[in-house]
Amino acid sequence: MRKVSQISAVLRLALSSSKRSRHTNVCRSYCTPPNPTPSGPLTSYSKLVEQGRLQHDPYQEKVASAFQNLFGRLEHFEKEMEDYHVRLEEWEKKREEERRRLMVEEAEKKEEDGVWASMNKQGQKLLGRWVLGRRQMNVEPGVGKWVSYLNRERKLDSIVGSRPAIPSAPKGLYIYGNVGCGKTMLMDMFYSATDGMIRHRQRFHFHEAMLKINEQMHKYWKENGEEKSSQYSVSSWIMNLPVDERVKEWIAGEEFYKQQLQMKHILPAVADKFLVDQQSIKKGASILCFDEIQTVDVFAIVALSGIMSRLLNTGTVLVATSNRAPRELNQDGMQKEIFDKFISKLEKHCEIISIGSEVDYRRVAAKNSVEHVHYLWPLNNAVMEEFEKMWRQVTDQYGGEITSATLPVMFGRTVDVPESCKGVARFTFEYLCGRPVGAADYIAVAKNYHTIFISEIPAMSMEIRDKARRFITLVDELYNHHCCLVSSAETPIDELFQGTAEGTLFDLESFQFETETEDSRLRRDVLAEGSISAAGSPSSIVKMLSGEEEMFAFARAASRLIEMQTPLYLEGVRFLHPYFHQPK
Repeated sequence: MRKVSQISAVLRLALSSSKRSRHTNVCRSYCTPPNPTPSGPLTSYSKLVEQGRLQHDPYQEKVASAFQNLFGRLEHFEKEMEDYHVRLEEWEKKREEERRRLMVEEAEKKEEDGVWASMNKQGQKLLGRWVLGRRQMNVEPGVGKWVSYLNRERKLDSIVGSRPAIPSAPKGLYIYGNVGCGKTMLMDMFYSATDGMIRHRQRFHFHEAMLKINEQMHKYWKENGEEKSSQYSVSSWIMNLPVDERVKEWIAGEEFYKQQLQMKHILPAVADKFLVDQQSIKKGASILCFDEIQTVDVFAIVALSGIMSRLLNTGTVLVATSNRAPRELNQDGMQKEIFDKFISKLEKHCEIISIGSEVDYRRVAAKNSVEHVHYLWPLNNAVMEEFEKMWRQVTDQYGGEITSATLPVMFGRTVDVPESCKGVARFTFEYLCGRPVGAADYIAVAKNYHTIFISEIPAMSMEIRDKARRFITLVDELYNHHCCLVSSAETPIDELFQGTAEGTLFDLESFQFETETEDSRLRRDVLAEGSISAAGSPSSIVKMLSGEEEMFAFARAASRLIEMQTPLYLEGVRFLHPYFHQPK
């Protein structure tokens, strides 16, 4: 354990924020700020090696070269996709205009042929119910409506022509390897280099991506699944038609049937908005950087398959990292048919590269820099005094009043912060990990506070396996958002996840969504649509409770905790954390 003055020196290095950075790209501190003429990830990697900030590794260099090749193709692809979206928008506009014209013609013909007179009168006013929303319309689709819909679509194909062809996208990359081998670092270098080149791009960690999918599904159901929310956009053009009331009623019913069909394909609909930059009117190419891709449960397999397949089919370039090769992601055999189709699609659109290095470079960086100066242990009086002094130092530095706060999470939920001060927050381990909270809560905390103090972290054991699982997720999110972590713990980092005499811990990766209680109906509905059971076979459950996944989870958390102590990581806090990009 270091003295307070030495600890504070490292914190000052991380937290000196008299001027807030303008660099808003999400990347680690080894990624140089974007410049008007980006040179690419291989050049960035080579410069860091020359400067001595990174140790040369032939495996990493091979991956950096692959990223450089992909980077070199993106500028031309962006222009191709911009042209494509202009043509697509024109095609969609013309098709919708023709679709409405065909429906009006079809309805008027039915009226001329006396179809309306032969319809049995059930006392229902379809249009009135559609507009006023008194109760949900009871429109029985039947074979007739389906045939009518298909015939209309075929006519549209002949009138408007087929959908414009999507330009051939460059192959993305799927990088896999051991903990600390540099997967995320290299992906972030690539992502940083694309800033200003690709308009529609996103970088997600697995937890955040799954939560975003849940949130988008919920939003889609709310906007399209309730009659009232969809009435206005439909009735506005139907009501203004210069046709008979019965014609309008029939058209309203056809529109409702179309929406019912669309609701059965929710994942493609969510995917279409997954990467779009709402601030940009102009459309173009899209890139998805997906860190730590996993298939931890049935929902993840179904959701990833639906979302990713749609994105890849519509020209998105995927870059993903994982601890496993694609075919090894689903060792428990959950929903094998869906999974195999997804992996085949992934292998078609991505180059699969293994980083064969066995070195955990986070540990190397820690050994070559300083001791673990703000991970304090054991839990004795001396350590607690040091912890309190550091808290006072940092809060005094910002000169703000220590207050409590409440943060919005999602689906109307909130999380309370007992003590906070201008981007700095303090919690106990029990408060963050001893309650039924999950990744959404941790993301909210990590986004709003650049420095997190956590006290009284115990050694993980079977008795607190749920808390250990939550702590793994918490570490992931603090690391992903580049937070500075100050903590007091019972043991050194390398002994934190060793278990006790009671035995090793459960597989944290496979159970990380157990406490995600936000709108569980969403997950059930998706599974039900595909006739999918949320439960695995007994043998699969046994496999999930032990083995390699557990070791990956523990090793990654320990490796990240170690990296979070190094000056290289701490230097990036003031540049990379979201707090420093907020308007003054």
